[in-house]
Amino acid sequence: MTFYVENETREKLPFDVEAVGRLVCEAVLVSEGCPYEAQVNMVLTDNEGIRELNRECRGIDRETDVLSFPNLDFEREGVFEIPGEAEADCFDPDTGELMLGDIMISVDKVREQSESYGHSLKREFAFLTAHSMLHLCGYDHMEPGEAGIMEQKQEELLTGLGITRD
Repeated sequence: MTFYVENETREKLPFDVEAVGRLVCEAVLVSEGCPYEAQVNMVLTDNEGIRELNRECRGIDRETDVLSFPNLDFEREGVFEIPGEAEADCFDPDTGELMLGDIMISVDKVREQSESYGHSLKREFAFLTAHSMLHLCGYDHMEPGEAGIMEQKQEELLTGLGITRD
């Protein structure tokens, strides 16, 4: 798996962001049975940056914690069926990896929410990464049933990795 991280802020989190992000992303791909090597891009930003992107991309003029930009259109969540005509748009021609999509996380929200929920910065970051990765795998939470599935998967993933609430 190729995992790129870009930090647009001066903020530093007290753990290895790339290592934790990669660990969570790989765990999601394994749990979802992704049959391909994959590529994921992550951008760390602040509340101002994510608010601007939220406004531009979703028409919602407010901060959020994480935004996901999937590269694939899933007919069913977690089913990695790539139509032949879409292959050129889905795979990196240099590496052959599936270009799964992009994750944008507000470091400000990681700090705010970890304090609010009473758990570590690492736990909040890992949670947001898992949440976004599930979106990149076709999951959503617009309906109560969908939300329950995502919540269960997130909790199982993080518990399996030993990244639990402190």
